[in-house]
Amino acid sequence: MIQCSDCEFFSLTPDGKPKLLCNPYSNIKEPDCLVKWQLVKLDTMVEAYMSTVEIYRRLAPLQERMFQHMEQELDEAEQADSWKYGTPEEEDEEDDDETPPDDGVRC
Repeated sequence: MIQCSDCEFFSLTPDGKPKLLCNPYSNIKEPDCLVKWQLVKLDTMVEAYMSTVEIYRRLAPLQERMFQHMEQELDEAEQADSWKYGTPEEEDEEDDDETPPDDGVRC
Protein backbone atom coordinates (compact mmCIF):
# COMPACT_ATOMS: atom_id res chain seq x y z
CA MET A 1 0.00 0.00 0.00
CA ILE A 2 1.34 3.40 -0.96
CA GLN A 3 1.65 5.96 1.82
CA CYS A 4 -0.01 9.32 1.27
CA SER A 5 3.24 11.11 2.10
CA ASP A 6 4.84 9.38 -0.91
CA CYS A 7 2.05 10.37 -3.31
CA GLU A 8 2.27 13.41 -5.61
CA PHE A 9 -1.31 14.38 -4.70
CA PHE A 10 -0.48 14.83 -1.01
CA SER A 11 0.56 17.99 0.77
CA LEU A 12 0.48 19.39 4.27
CA THR A 13 -1.30 22.60 5.17
CA PRO A 14 0.62 25.21 7.19
CA ASP A 15 -1.12 24.04 10.35
CA GLY A 16 0.05 20.44 9.73
CA LYS A 17 -3.17 18.91 8.47
CA PRO A 18 -3.09 16.61 5.45
CA LYS A 19 -4.43 17.93 2.18
CA LEU A 20 -5.25 15.42 -0.53
CA LEU A 21 -5.38 16.87 -4.01
CA CYS A 22 -6.48 13.61 -5.59
CA ASN A 23 -9.81 13.31 -7.33
CA PRO A 24 -11.75 10.17 -6.36
CA TYR A 25 -13.32 10.04 -9.82
CA SER A 26 -10.18 10.14 -11.92
CA ASN A 27 -6.80 9.71 -10.23
CA ILE A 28 -7.07 7.45 -7.18
CA LYS A 29 -4.08 5.09 -7.22
CA GLU A 30 -5.27 2.41 -4.77
CA PRO A 31 -8.60 1.45 -3.17
CA ASP A 32 -7.25 2.48 0.23
CA CYS A 33 -6.65 5.97 -1.13
CA LEU A 34 -10.40 6.42 -1.44
CA VAL A 35 -10.92 5.52 2.23
CA LYS A 36 -8.24 8.00 3.29
CA TRP A 37 -9.74 10.67 1.05
CA GLN A 38 -13.17 10.08 2.63
CA LEU A 39 -11.69 10.39 6.14
CA VAL A 40 -10.02 13.70 5.27
CA LYS A 41 -13.26 15.03 3.74
CA LEU A 42 -15.24 13.85 6.77
CA ASP A 43 -12.81 15.71 9.02
CA THR A 44 -13.32 18.84 6.89
CA MET A 45 -17.10 18.52 7.24
CA VAL A 46 -16.81 18.16 11.02
CA GLU A 47 -14.63 21.27 11.22
CA ALA A 48 -17.16 23.24 9.19
CA TYR A 49 -19.99 22.01 11.42
CA MET A 50 -18.09 22.96 14.58
CA SER A 51 -17.45 26.44 13.16
CA THR A 52 -21.17 26.80 12.46
CA VAL A 53 -22.04 25.70 15.99
CA GLU A 54 -19.57 28.23 17.41
CA ILE A 55 -21.18 31.04 15.40
CA TYR A 56 -24.64 29.98 16.63
CA ARG A 57 -23.30 29.93 20.20
CA ARG A 58 -22.06 33.50 19.77
CA LEU A 59 -25.34 34.65 18.21
CA ALA A 60 -27.60 33.04 20.85
CA PRO A 61 -27.56 35.98 23.35
CA LEU A 62 -28.24 38.48 20.56
CA GLN A 63 -31.10 36.34 19.27
CA GLU A 64 -32.59 36.07 22.75
CA ARG A 65 -32.52 39.84 23.23
CA MET A 66 -34.06 40.32 19.80
CA PHE A 67 -36.91 37.93 20.62
CA GLN A 68 -37.55 39.68 23.95
CA HIS A 69 -37.65 43.05 22.19
CA MET A 70 -40.06 41.72 19.55
CA GLU A 71 -42.34 40.23 22.24
CA GLN A 72 -42.33 43.57 24.05
CA GLU A 73 -43.21 45.41 20.85
CA LEU A 74 -46.05 42.98 20.12
CA ASP A 75 -47.41 43.31 23.67
CA GLU A 76 -47.32 47.10 23.38
CA ALA A 77 -49.15 46.95 20.04
CA GLU A 78 -51.82 44.67 21.52
CA GLN A 79 -52.26 47.03 24.47
CA ALA A 80 -52.53 49.99 22.12
CA ASP A 81 -55.28 48.22 20.13
CA SER A 82 -57.16 46.92 23.16
CA TRP A 83 -59.60 49.86 23.04
CA LYS A 84 -60.91 48.48 19.74
CA TYR A 85 -61.93 45.16 21.20
CA GLY A 86 -62.80 45.98 24.79
CA THR A 87 -62.03 43.76 27.73
CA PRO A 88 -63.73 40.43 28.49
CA GLU A 89 -65.14 41.91 31.73
CA GLU A 90 -66.93 44.67 29.82
CA GLU A 91 -68.46 42.09 27.46
CA ASP A 92 -69.80 40.09 30.44
CA GLU A 93 -71.40 43.22 31.89
CA GLU A 94 -73.05 44.03 28.55
CA ASP A 95 -74.47 40.48 28.34
CA ASP A 96 -75.93 40.83 31.86
CA ASP A 97 -77.65 44.10 30.89
CA GLU A 98 -79.43 42.46 27.96
CA THR A 99 -81.25 39.80 30.01
CA PRO A 100 -84.98 40.49 30.42
CA PRO A 101 -86.12 41.58 33.88
CA ASP A 102 -87.82 38.98 36.05
CA ASP A 103 -91.43 40.09 36.85
CA GLY A 104 -91.94 37.37 39.40
CA VAL A 105 -94.58 35.43 37.39
CA ARG A 106 -93.70 31.80 36.84
CA CYS A 107 -95.45 29.33 34.60
